[in-house]
Amino acid sequence: MHNLSDAGWIDLTPEHGHFMFGYYDRCPWDATHRFHLALRIPQQTRLPEPGESADVGVVDRETRTFRKLGETLAWCHQQGAMTLWLEHQPNAFVYNDFLQERQGWRPIARVHSLKDGEIGRYETPLYTLSPDGRWGVTLNFSRIPRRGYSYALAPLPVETPEPDLDADGLSLVDLQNGERQLIASYRQLIARHPYPYDLEGAYMWLNHAIFNIDGSRVMVLFRYAPQMDPPRPWRTFMYTLRLDGSDLRCSLSDLHWRGGAISHQIWGRTPGEILVDADWGGRGHEYVVFDETHHPFQASRISPGMGPAGHLNFSPDGRWLVADTYPNVEGIQRLALVDVPTGSLVELGRFRHHTPGVTGDMRCDLHPRWSADGRLLTVDTIHTGLRKIYMRDLKAYHRQNIHKEVL
Repeated sequence: MHNLSDAGWIDLTPEHGHFMFGYYDRCPWDATHRFHLALRIPQQTRLPEPGESADVGVVDRETRTFRKLGETLAWCHQQGAMTLWLEHQPNAFVYNDFLQERQGWRPIARVHSLKDGEIGRYETPLYTLSPDGRWGVTLNFSRIPRRGYSYALAPLPVETPEPDLDADGLSLVDLQNGERQLIASYRQLIARHPYPYDLEGAYMWLNHAIFNIDGSRVMVLFRYAPQMDPPRPWRTFMYTLRLDGSDLRCSLSDLHWRGGAISHQIWGRTPGEILVDADWGGRGHEYVVFDETHHPFQASRISPGMGPAGHLNFSPDGRWLVADTYPNVEGIQRLALVDVPTGSLVELGRFRHHTPGVTGDMRCDLHPRWSADGRLLTVDTIHTGLRKIYMRDLKAYHRQNIHKEVL
């Protein structure tokens, strides 16, 4: 595919420069579906350097122009600045940044209103928010060794690689008063680990925290590797827990991930359902769900996949599923739309994945994201040479079922 517009894709950011949103587990649109959160980043060929800022703002869907509203020193190529709209404050959103103090730089989250500018801040960075906007969760970004998922001003703890087992971990943030409470310490995570003896001498970190559909539970990935840098090979264990820290369970062990058997995970259509891209049957990657409350473990397939390592996302009503792929040998990634009731799949587009000569954490995964009404889909792509945000209106698929399966 050389011209995305031929396939119904619209560049929301036609002006010159690099624009992005970030991850696939969040909605970038405001309640009117007019304003799309975005970053304008200075470059996409290397990791950000300390002091290198990105512009924070919104793209106006009607005028296709970017409106700068602030700047941030807390951004990365994979997850942006964790920008999210606040449910309890109309037309306001939150994003991570750093505050300079006498002791150095401290991560925070700023609250910005489209009308009034910056209206407040949280004294902690935020990873994600609950669907009702009541809670947030956060973790120690400095411990994340994959630097494309952390910030330049959050340096790795080279001199103290071991975490504080009782004071570090996953924390819940009350968005009404900003109070932060540790709900899963490393000590507690280790106590629930299927084989804790494997952790001896390992470097540990947390990543990819996500609330489920009703905000009653959080999932988080607990990872560790023999060394901090490079953090390979790492092992992955997926934990879930209630917001008060109770019922901490390891729902997927590294045995489910090993050898690339899982690439990505996200909550599904019910409070206990989890959606993964998995190659568990030796037929290649497929789109699979399971209910973590069901014992013994039993998974079911929604549809065959279009390629490896998909970022999966149900539409808000659960009728559709969208998934990207990692690139093929020619550097092309694909985007699939699945009709969930039938399992039929069609291709929505093919995109170039990275700038020639640029690999690693500066890559540009599509990270497909839905609007709240399930009609609009946006992706980040460097298909045209610049990092851009593209949108596609799926109204045609809302009027009919998918009849043709494309593999």
